[in-house]
Amino acid sequence: MKVYVIDNGGQWTHREWRVLKYLGVDTKIVPNKAPFESIADADGLVLSGGSPSIATDGKRMGNNGDYLDRADIPVLGICAGMQFMSTHFGGSTGPADVPEYGKVTLRVEEGARLFQDLPRELTVWASHNDEVKGPPSEFAVVASSDSCEVQAIEHESRPLYGLQFHPEVENTERGTDMFRNFLSVVEEWKR
Repeated sequence: MKVYVIDNGGQWTHREWRVLKYLGVDTKIVPNKAPFESIADADGLVLSGGSPSIATDGKRMGNNGDYLDRADIPVLGICAGMQFMSTHFGGSTGPADVPEYGKVTLRVEEGARLFQDLPRELTVWASHNDEVKGPPSEFAVVASSDSCEVQAIEHESRPLYGLQFHPEVENTERGTDMFRNFLSVVEEWKR
């Protein structure tokens, strides 16, 4: 299984790569300006977090839009990756009313795919000024917190997922299991 991490300049991109490596995945970090052809053999993609404000400087996200349009594979957007995914498909992003830095209590909706077999309440690690204000029409909000209504999203029919928080850091409870659940989606999609 090949799952590539698209580098959007996030401070924890290497941790995303490391978790995938730990889980036995063939993975590499790819610059976000790489042509689609360089990632066309991937079975799944992770769109990393990053520093650009998607609402005002989304072009710094490189070719993420091309990847989302052309890759018929599972995609997990993390932090800025989720914000870009939301905006790309018609949602809105903007400054958070309460920026989150540190531990956040996450409430998960029943049946959320990335949280399968996990508790309905988890402690996760967030680090963001911006957030998704309104998800795209074909995405369901599957997790929230007191400060952020849109902590996780999933597409109704395509294997597209987004997390506002960072599952790759040690402070996120069961973060590796969230990656495992994403990889099970990738495995099913390959069949």
